[in-house]
Amino acid sequence: MRTTLHRSTTVLAATAATAALAGLLAAAGPAGAATAGTPAECRPEIRTLPALPADANGLTPGSVKAFGPGDLAAGSSVGRPAYWTGGAVHAVPLPEGFRDGEVTGVNAKGLMVGTVQRTSDRAYAVFSYRLGDAEARLLTDASATGTGAAYVNDAGQVVALDRGTVRQWVDGVPSARTFPLPADARPGTEIVSVSGINRRGDVLGTAYLSYVDPETDELHRTRYPVVWPAGGYPPAGLPVWTTDDRTVQTVAGGIDNRGRVVGYEKESYRDLQRRTPAVWKQPYDALPADPGRLTGQEQAQLEAISPSTNVTVGTANTFVDGYENYAQALYWPGSGPLLALPRPGTDWRSWAHAVSDDDRVGGEMVDNSTLRVTPVIWTCASKQAFLPKR
Repeated sequence: MRTTLHRSTTVLAATAATAALAGLLAAAGPAGAATAGTPAECRPEIRTLPALPADANGLTPGSVKAFGPGDLAAGSSVGRPAYWTGGAVHAVPLPEGFRDGEVTGVNAKGLMVGTVQRTSDRAYAVFSYRLGDAEARLLTDASATGTGAAYVNDAGQVVALDRGTVRQWVDGVPSARTFPLPADARPGTEIVSVSGINRRGDVLGTAYLSYVDPETDELHRTRYPVVWPAGGYPPAGLPVWTTDDRTVQTVAGGIDNRGRVVGYEKESYRDLQRRTPAVWKQPYDALPADPGRLTGQEQAQLEAISPSTNVTVGTANTFVDGYENYAQALYWPGSGPLLALPRPGTDWRSWAHAVSDDDRVGGEMVDNSTLRVTPVIWTCASKQAFLPKR
């Protein structure tokens, strides 16, 4: 009886999920039905999302990291891969032995990808999951190191870091595509993260080099974004402001369909914390542009760019004694000043990690009085973004 009940429940859940996906795709409409960034119906609101049942410690952390068709959003809830549809939260069904992780990418067909941890040894694996499937599919073996966030485009191309190597899958099948280092990379350079893939298949990642000069015994470190263009063209190491400083690294945030890349330079040394936003454009032969700061905040970091509308989101922050005392989700339309997204009150902090062409922004908020973390979506974000007063 127990087996029969389990199978029936699984079938019902899969059937419901399939119906949900069909509804999402119908709600999204045919391609080109609405102009990008201008949904036919748009009600500006700060939409807080429900959480999965709290863990043993009573904690309920969660965040929105990606958007799919219709109202599909995905990320994590109570530390587990999760997605939201119709205002409800759902855990991604995982293979036995895996629990914690997050969804980091979703495409227009509802295919989700992300990273999950094995409970026995905390090793990471990359997974994919499509609404309607009985459980997520592991794309890699679990590894203690060198396996990172996964991303997917609308063609079904998935990229991720697998035990220190960038790999690609197409419709779940490993691809023969390789991701070599830039020609001018020094010996010992390695790829340490993947940060996105656009519609044509350009892939964004990060290279890292650490070495000791044998003549001076000085330690040298550098970290910079790399773009692997689609079509087998040579990879490009993106120019950065600081190339040799142990306290400074350049973080790649995202890449859009035109190849624009956003990110930030991060300096961390004891109480010194600096975040400088950066924007690169093809052919990646110039230093990045700095779009400025949000009025009232000292630092800014760009974490995501929309596929086609040139909208970038991230976080404006101010550090006190090395601690991020103030944080506010920011919105930048691609020109002009950085704008802020609203919060429920002044005693809140907020961060933005995802933005869609239909003007949704996702992230999380924290009530400083309770330290409760709430995943959030700003709908019709362009109508909510504002320039703070001085």
